Amino acid sequence: QVQLVESGGGQVQAGGSLRLSCVASGGTFRNYVMGWFRQAPGNEREFVAAINWGGSNTIHADSVKGRFTISRDNAKNTVYLQMNSLKPEDTALYYCAAKGGWERLSNGDYDYWGQGTQVTVAS
Repeated sequence: QVQLVESGGGQVQAGGSLRLSCVASGGTFRNYVMGWFRQAPGNEREFVAAINWGGSNTIHADSVKGRFTISRDNAKNTVYLQMNSLKPEDTALYYCAAKGGWERLSNGDYDYWGQGTQVTVAS
């Protein structure tokens, strides 16, 4: 059983930056594809980004491409989401998730989920 704990959320002004972290425990981190999702009140959960086992391949949603970057450090069992040029529409609860395979990355079909960290962007 893999446990995921996110941190790094907070409130920032539009145009600011945050770096989210997600630490994994209870499994072999390098065996998992990692993803970030977000959900704003009243909205469906939205795919943000995913990264493969070694970090050599990433994918980002069009809505965050060029502003957000996913990365991982397998020695620290941690996946990151660097968020720059934040906009009010980025306000959401951000979740990290883990799965075994590099497929169906954006549909929420992940095996393990964290509890989320809140990001609020003020205009």
